[in-house]
Amino acid sequence: MSYDRYLAICDPLRYSSIMTFRLCRNLIIFSWVAGFTPTFPIAISLCKLHFCHLNTIDHFFCDFAPFLELACSDISTVKMLAFAFSFLFTFFPFSIIIVSYACVIHTILKIRTEKGRQKAFSTCSSHLAVVSLYYGTLFILYGVPSKKQSSDINKILSLLYTIVTPLLNPIIYSLKNQEISKAFGKIFHR
Repeated sequence: MSYDRYLAICDPLRYSSIMTFRLCRNLIIFSWVAGFTPTFPIAISLCKLHFCHLNTIDHFFCDFAPFLELACSDISTVKMLAFAFSFLFTFFPFSIIIVSYACVIHTILKIRTEKGRQKAFSTCSSHLAVVSLYYGTLFILYGVPSKKQSSDINKILSLLYTIVTPLLNPIIYSLKNQEISKAFGKIFHR
């Protein structure tokens, strides 16, 4: 989506010739493959662990860190593998998004009219808000190695990226809709 926004704002005349159905399909396939690839080696290494008799996870769902707390065997290899994959499959996509939005913001600042800058920024602001919320919680939860993160903070951050972000997603994207913006304006100005 950030590449789509980048093309729409930074290279609008070539947008339709570059953003073809084939490219969209390949980007989607790549996203799915990149999303599932890191889970297989981690799942295999989790299957090799030995677990104690405890089978209660202190969490809302079976998340990675609380699941590892149940293991009786050495979990350092699994943690290192998970950290490496989470860094690789989270940091690089986020870096690409940041670079594309830096180019977008640079292009927006070159627009001479205020209305043109506002329209261009509104095109990508909702996606940037959702991406920031999602990747921010992922980095804090999985990308930052910590000695012992609080269980309550872990639960809150997990809820943030699994429930709050998907719930906010349609709301954030629909704020650009004129009818919804007017409806919210009427509600808050009563």
